[in-house]
Order: sequence, then C-alpha cells, then structure tokens
Amino acid sequence: MKFIKNNSLLISIALLFMGVNAYLVFNDNYFLNALPLVLVIAYIAIFHTSSAFLLTVFLTPLSVNLEEFTDGKFGLYLPTEPILFGLMLWIILKELKSPIMNKEFWSHPITLSIGFYLLWVFMTSITSAQPLVSFKFLLMKLWFIIPILMIGFNIFKNKSNIVKFLWCYTAGMTIVIVYTIIHHWGFNFREKESHWVMSPFFKDHTIYGASVAMSIVFVLGLYFYKKHSLQAKVLLVIMFIITLLGLYFSYTRGAWLSIVFAISVWAFIKYKVKFKYLLSIGIIVLSVILFSWSKIEMELAKNKQEHTTTNFDERLQSAANITSDASNLERLNRWSAAWNMFKERPVFGFGPATYAFEYAPYQDPGKLTVISTNFGNQGNAHSEYLGALAEMGLIGMLSVLVFVAALFYSGIMLLINIKRYTPEDTELYILLLCIILAMSTYFFHGLLNNYLDTDKASIPVYGAAAVFIAQGVMMRRRKSTL
Repeated sequence: MKFIKNNSLLISIALLFMGVNAYLVFNDNYFLNALPLVLVIAYIAIFHTSSAFLLTVFLTPLSVNLEEFTDGKFGLYLPTEPILFGLMLWIILKELKSPIMNKEFWSHPITLSIGFYLLWVFMTSITSAQPLVSFKFLLMKLWFIIPILMIGFNIFKNKSNIVKFLWCYTAGMTIVIVYTIIHHWGFNFREKESHWVMSPFFKDHTIYGASVAMSIVFVLGLYFYKKHSLQAKVLLVIMFIITLLGLYFSYTRGAWLSIVFAISVWAFIKYKVKFKYLLSIGIIVLSVILFSWSKIEMELAKNKQEHTTTNFDERLQSAANITSDASNLERLNRWSAAWNMFKERPVFGFGPATYAFEYAPYQDPGKLTVISTNFGNQGNAHSEYLGALAEMGLIGMLSVLVFVAALFYSGIMLLINIKRYTPEDTELYILLLCIILAMSTYFFHGLLNNYLDTDKASIPVYGAAAVFIAQGVMMRRRKSTL
C-alpha cells in the first residue's frame, strides 16, 4: 500500500497512457506505441550520451526514409534523424549551461570550414528562390553536424571509441548487405533489380554502393589495426567477403572506381609523394585533356557499351560511354543544367536544396535523354560540387571544397605527426589511414553523386571530421609535452 501511495502519480500516468493508446489502436492509430521507445532513447541520450551516439551510428545503415511510405510527401530518416535532433538540443543546452567545447575545437581548420559553410547556407537561404525549402535544409544540416561533431569530439579523444565507431557502422552495413544480397538472389542478381533491392534501407544502388565502398575500407582498417583473436579475425574476414560481394552486386560503377581511387591515395601516402608533384601531375593531365578534348571525345563516341550489363569489365567500360548510355547522358544533362543555373545566379545561387525544384527550365534541349523530365522531378545535380555551385553560387562550391581540403589536410597531417612524434602508435595510424581512404572513396563518388543531405553519408563523413579534430587536439598536446 505504501508503494502504491508513493507512486500514485506514476501509476496514474501509466494507466492514462494505456487507456489513450488502447483507444488509438482501436481506431487504427499506432503512433503512440513508439512513446516507450522514445523515452528509453531519451534516457540513454541524456545519461549515456556516447552510447546514444554510437547506437545512432549503428542504426544509420538500417534507417528508413518516410518518403518510402508517404509517396515522397514527407522525408525523414527513422530512427536516426529524430535521435540526432534530440542530441543536438541536448548538446546545445549543455554548451549554453557550461561550455564543454574548448578553444582548440572552435579554432580547428575543419570546424572553421564547416562554420563558413553553414554561414553561407544561412545567407543563401535568405536569398533562396524557395526560402522554406532552404531553411529546412539548414535545420537538417544542423542536426547532422552539431551532435556528430560536438559529441564525436569529446568521445574520439579515446582511441577505443574510434574503433567502436567503425564497428558500429560496419555492423549495420553488413546487416543491410546480407539483406540486399538475399533479396537480389531472388532475382538471379539481374542488373535491373539491383537498383532497388536494397529498399527500404537505401533509396537506390548509387548511395548504397557509396556506403558499401566506405564500409569495405572500414572493415580492412579494423582487421589490420591490431592483432586479433582467431574469432575476431574470422568474423572480420566474413564481413569483408560479404561487403565485397555487396560492392560487386551493387553494379555501381562510381563505387567500383572509388575503390581504385582509394588505392591510389594509399599509394601516394605510403610512398610519401609530395603535394607539389601531385599538383604538377594534375595540371599536366588537365592540360592534356583540354588541348586534346576533340580527339578524346571522338574516342569516347566509339564506346557503345551500355551500363545495363552485369559483366564487370563491360560495366566499367560503360562509364566512359557518353554516346548512348542514358545514365551517363542524363548525368551530363544535370551538370549542364547546374552550370546554366550558376550562370543565372552566380553569387547566391537558387538556394540550398532547391536544385530539384528549379533545374527543369535550365536543361539544354540538345542534352535531354530518354530518362529526362520537363518537370524536373527526378532528383539532384549528381555532384556534391556542381550541386553547391547551382544552389549557393561560387562561394558555396568553394565552401564545400574548403571543407574537403581541410578534412584531408588534417587527416594526412595527423599521419605525418604520428610517424614523427609517436611512431609506436601503429594502431592509431592504421585507424586514421582507413578513415582517410574511406573518405576518399566518398568524395571521389561526390564527383558523380551527392548524398550529404542523407544520414547514410553525413554520419560517416562528419564522424570522420570529428575524429580528425579530436585526435588533432590530442596530438598537439602530446607534442607540447615532448
């Protein structure tokens, strides 16, 4: 009786909840069933913030977009985005009450580059052709960036949490890949079905392929960073084989090529090729392309290989088919539209996230394909960089490039400093190297697609940024004690 008396309010609330929920369920409304789960997640977020962060990383590959069930009327990734929104509010309240982020965080090149990017997103949202769309995009960016960077900065100072981050993402991806392979198997691994068999977890095979490419590098990093027990080795080998199969059967040419690019980046790092040499090579290659473009275009025109083949060699060859491959031609159409939009509004662009609503009139009639639409309702600019150029003008694209440059500069400088000041810390070196290579797969893929407006790409990318910031601060402290 004493227990009941002391907890009467709690019992009353529970009974009220049960009654209201029963009434709603009777009328085919089930949303209140999620309340206990929401309360559990809120408890974890407040009292075990790092666990909530890592849980979100694990759930990222498994999240489902409500667009799949609302005919595109409402886009929200569940359960990751509500959790990130809650974490954002919680970390902001903590920072306002008693600052938990130090000056080293705020003055880091990556933090400054992201701050510059967000400031320009805000400015161009004011001048946007569709301000509501742009400010919704800004809000979404804030709940992707703030909790990942700020919580990540505090937990990634500990190397073991970097390992947990990689494990969480690869474990979630492995589950999705197994699901996709089994689903695809039912269609005899045909190319046409490869575009959607990863649904509802991924919208299409391109973002799925980009995520699989990052995951395969993470798995390799986990395998090589230290000596494991036999059980752990077997598990990682199995995960690697599953992820490799996922990469192959994604039939995503950009993902395949991004792995080749990552191997090239690894070779440049391993053999310590100086930046000035890379810059010289890049200028020479670009000059050859510009002065020989007519001949190159004639050779490309001879390539009739379609991307619908499932043969690996033929599918790679189709990546250079700009004559008859509808996917390649449509990508060129989107890039052309983005360039035309930039010429129309070179300073502020049309506004963040507005490309899909505005590009239709800017398509070149001579570049329209069988999959083009006059309504402009078929997605984005297919480029992280050109999309920013069309939506936020030249400064917007530069803000993206500055972030990418700061990310890779910080990561590579960390590798150099580890070799110089703590050469015995091979575990951290390998972990950071694998993160750099995973990011190289994504930003190479960013030439062909843009996915930083999704949790699938934003969480690993901004998670990598948080790792580099945290470890950069720790490295600076180690250097000061030597």
